[in-house]
Amino acid sequence: MRRIVLITALVLAAGASNAFARGVGVGVFGGLSIPILNDLSTQGTQFGIRVPVNVLPLLTVEPYYAQSGLGDAEETFGGIAYTRDGGDLKSFGANVMLKFGGPVSFYPFAGIGQYTLERSGAENIEEMGYNFGLGLGFEIPALPGLGADVRGEFNMVPTDETSQKFAGVNVGLKYNLFKVP
Repeated sequence: MRRIVLITALVLAAGASNAFARGVGVGVFGGLSIPILNDLSTQGTQFGIRVPVNVLPLLTVEPYYAQSGLGDAEETFGGIAYTRDGGDLKSFGANVMLKFGGPVSFYPFAGIGQYTLERSGAENIEEMGYNFGLGLGFEIPALPGLGADVRGEFNMVPTDETSQKFAGVNVGLKYNLFKVP
């Protein structure tokens, strides 16, 4: 049920924002996903796609899909070493960003999404989660419409009595499909 509500909200937001959009782009990103206070996984890779929709001069709404392949964890029980599957983390949702600057921009962001954590030998975790972070973006002057960014983010997925937390550091490229001055 939560997934249906989230997808419906994202579709409505994207449709409504496109009617008033000052710019729409598409971007890809990749980087590191680092578990925080979590001995079930180790550092892994992250990649995904974003669709930034500039609604107001300072406000951008950004639907996204992200996927992380977390590293396996080594544990020793009774003198015998075991390898535990780090799992895969998939998420989709939307971020809201406040962009400050011109060709070089600084932006804090926060978002909500549906997260799925899959590990072999364990039940899948499917929950709503949250993220926030800071980004630094810049336009590439030699290639109009093309830009790059660097982001640091924190993701939290609430579970029964605790939460799974991950830090992310990634680099992305985006292309502005259209932009109103």
